[in-house]
Order: sequence, then structure tokens, then C-alpha cells
Amino acid sequence: MLNSRRLILAHFWLAFGVFGLALLLGAWQMFVRSPLSAWIGNPEWYYRSVTAHGTVMGYVFPTLVAMAFGYAITESALKQALIGTRWAWAGFWLIVVGAVTAMVPVSLGLASVLYTFYPPMIGNPFYYIGVVLVVVGSWIWVALMAINLIVWKRANPGAPVPLAMYANVAGSYLWAWTAVGAALELLLQIIPVSLELRTTIDAGLARVFFSWTLHAIVYFWLIPTYIAYYAIVPRAIGGRLYSDAMARISFVLFLVVAMPIGIHHTFADPQVGAGFKFVHSAFTAIVALPTLLTIFTICASVEIAARLRGGRGAFGWLAALPWTNPTMLAVTFSFIMLGFGGAGGLINMSYQLDSSIHNTQWITGHFHLIFGGAIVIMYFVIAYDLWPHLTGRPLASLSLMRAQLWLWFIGMIVTTFPWHYVGILGMPRRMAFYDYSNPAIADEAIPVVMSAFGGFILVLSAVLFFVVLVRGHRSPLGEVGEYRFSVAVHPPVRVPVALNSHALWIVLMIGLTITNYGFPIFQLAARHDTSVPAVYVGGQ
Repeated sequence: MLNSRRLILAHFWLAFGVFGLALLLGAWQMFVRSPLSAWIGNPEWYYRSVTAHGTVMGYVFPTLVAMAFGYAITESALKQALIGTRWAWAGFWLIVVGAVTAMVPVSLGLASVLYTFYPPMIGNPFYYIGVVLVVVGSWIWVALMAINLIVWKRANPGAPVPLAMYANVAGSYLWAWTAVGAALELLLQIIPVSLELRTTIDAGLARVFFSWTLHAIVYFWLIPTYIAYYAIVPRAIGGRLYSDAMARISFVLFLVVAMPIGIHHTFADPQVGAGFKFVHSAFTAIVALPTLLTIFTICASVEIAARLRGGRGAFGWLAALPWTNPTMLAVTFSFIMLGFGGAGGLINMSYQLDSSIHNTQWITGHFHLIFGGAIVIMYFVIAYDLWPHLTGRPLASLSLMRAQLWLWFIGMIVTTFPWHYVGILGMPRRMAFYDYSNPAIADEAIPVVMSAFGGFILVLSAVLFFVVLVRGHRSPLGEVGEYRFSVAVHPPVRVPVALNSHALWIVLMIGLTITNYGFPIFQLAARHDTSVPAVYVGGQ
């Protein structure tokens, strides 16, 4: 039952529209900093592009996907009309206004501060105000997810909350809390300075605030992908979910351990004590647990599907999997990229090893492999899975879907693996120009060219993705049936309260965040000798 099709489609089309524009910017960046291109002459154009690309990909695109998928889950899983549709549209338009407000000063060169802000650099206040509007619009979605679940639970006392909705609400709560760090940085420090109410800023404190958001936001991006793993993949390939309980544990673990880990991004910052860096590094290792649980559960679910199709033997069942099914391809590619990206993350979280790749292209390769690779490829699956139910028109372009997914996987590997390699060689990130005639970096030219070709492959994949969706809108109307999610091997009849609600895990999430961030924030906020003059960028 999808009553809010127009609302969901509006979110998806805006999400993928801005994604396409940001992807073109990313491909251009790879080209102009490679030996294939002559030096553009003005680094400002490059940094405008990087700021726009990061802001859209980090804040706007995944937030809209999570919101669209969340509204679809609410109506399909709870089998009730969405409560608060007018508020949902208000949240959507706030994001539209916020995105435009932020991008105008970026395009004019007034806010080339990258999506991580990087104080003491300070851009035009409208850039930051636009980002705040995007976050406020998304918080309306958080409130609606909570309200719809509360209403359903009152109407169904004691009933197990459908897994997809349980995970969806957990993801919304995670986003609501992780966005607080960046909100505090913007409202208490950056925006007052950008309005010239103050002329100095504590850059160290600002970075600690942003670290509150910086890593946990990755798990907000990841939640829709994990919901797709659990709630779409088993059903789409003709199987069943191995364990409903293990899935719920995975999502509540994200709530608890995804937050107190961000200070591992400040290993090189002298303002933060080594003790808290170690604690956050340890929690970063623990956050691997929900991923390991997910890998086990989904692999077991895939094996169930294969054996239902007649697969036999210890490994012979692999041949029985529906490899022509786009969902089967996508989850395989996603797991491969998640494995490589996660392995790279072990280096980033290590206090000692991180120093060898800090601020190099290794970091760029790592987070693009996780987000652009493992996460975004499942966003494509979510769109493909939902589109017939949103349009009433079956998607018939299976061969195009397979080609698009193959190209995205190949393009992401060709793009990110060379970045890891040149990062090990010491190539810095965030640079607009590299002189490959310099013997010190001449050996890095070929890998950089390879990554640029990978970017072109990704653009081609995105073009095919849009072709599939547009053809879906133009295909004949057909019977698409009711949208449904995967069923567990043993569907839950009763679920422990701890795995049927979020209160305990929210308390732990907030408590651990305050414990792990409270002292560093208080210590820096109490000092009056750590502020530095703001550096205004873009003609101010």
C-alpha cells in the first residue's frame, strides 16, 4: 500500500537528479587533476566543485534517499497511510530551499570551504544557513517516522514491529543525534563568525563538534543499504531471511556504537588528548560487529535461496543462485566493495598506521569505496525495486540494469584502487594541481589516469541508470502487486521488548556520546586562549 507515491517519487527524483550533477563534478575533478588535462589555471574553480560535490553527496543525496525509502517503508510495512503528509512535503521543500541557498554562494566562489567546513576558513553565511535548512527538513522526517510508529504500536499492542520499520526508525534516530554535532558547530561557532558577529573561532573545538557528525553520518548513509540487504535481497532472489533477531541486533548496535567514534578523525589534532583518541579508536573497531553480523546473516539468507532453487553441496549451491537477477549482482558487488573498504578502514582507525596515510588520497579512496561503492549501488537496487510500485509500470530493462550495475562496480574499483595506491606513496588529497613532471610524483601519473577513466565509467553507469528509470515511466501500465518485504525463516511471533523498541538503545547512544565527547568539548570550551582569527574566503 503506497498512498504517497508522488511524495516518494519527488524525493527520489530530486535525490538522483542532484546525484547526477554531483557525479559529473566529481568526474571533472578527476580529469583536471590528472595528466590528461592541462592545468585549469585557477584553483578556485576546483574547490568550488569539490565543495558542491561533497555537500550534495554528503548531505542532500543520501538524506533524500533515506527519507523516500522511509516513507515507502512506513506505508508498506505498517500497512497504514502515512500520517503527516503535509509535514512531509514541508520537509521536502525545506531541503529544496536549503540546497539552493547553499549552492548559490558555492557557485559564486563565496563558500569554497568543502563540505567539512574546515574552520578557521569561513564562507558566506548563506552556505551554512542552507545546510541547516537541509538538516531541519530531514528532522521533520525523523519526527514523522517516530509518530507513525507510535500510532501503529498503539493500534497493535504487543505485536512485533516489522523489521524494515524497526530499522528505518533506528536510522532516523541515529541521524537526528549525529547531526547535532555539526549543528552545534554551525550555530555556536561558524555562523556567528560568518555573520561577522565575531572575528575569531576555536578551530579545534569546531573540529571536535564536527567529528561528532563526521563518522556516524556514514552509518546513516549505510542504514538504507542495510535495510535493503535484510528486507529486499532475500525476497528478490526467492529466499527467506535467515534471522529476524540478528537483523534487529545489527541495527541497534549501530545506534549504540556508531556515535562515540568520530575523534579518530582528529588523530593529528594536538587539541585532543591521546586517551580519548584511543577510546574512540577502540569503539571504531567495535562498530565492525553489526557489519560482521550482517555479512553472516545475508550470506546465510542467500544460501537458503540457492538451496530452495535446488543448490547442493558445500559450494555447489553458488551455481544455483539467480546471477541474472540485478539484485543478486548488486548485493555481491556491494559486499565486495564493503570488504575492501572496511579493510582500509582498519588502517584509518589505527593510531599508528593512520599517520602513514593521513590526509592522502588513501582516505579519498576509502570513503568513496564505502559510500560511492557499497552504499550507492544498493540505492540503485532500492530504486529498481520500488519503481514499479511507484509508477504502476513494470521495469522490463533487466539487461540494462545488469549492465549499469556491472559498470558501476568496475568504475568504482578502477577509480578507488589507484587512489589507495597513490595514497600509500604519499599523494596528498584536496589538491587542485599535481606537477607530474616532478620526478618525486611522476610514478603516480598512470594510477591517476586510471582513476580518471574510472570516473568516466561511473558517469556512463549513471546515464544507464537514468535511462532505466525514464523507460520505466514510459512503459505500459501493468500489474505490479503489493509491495512487500522479506519474510524470515521463522517469522517472529513475539519479540523481546529491547528488540521491539528503541528507548534503551537511545539512552545508551546518548550516554556513550556524552561520555566520549563531554570532557574534550568542555575542556576546549572552557579555554579562552585557543581561538584564532577567521580566514574569510571568496571576496569578503
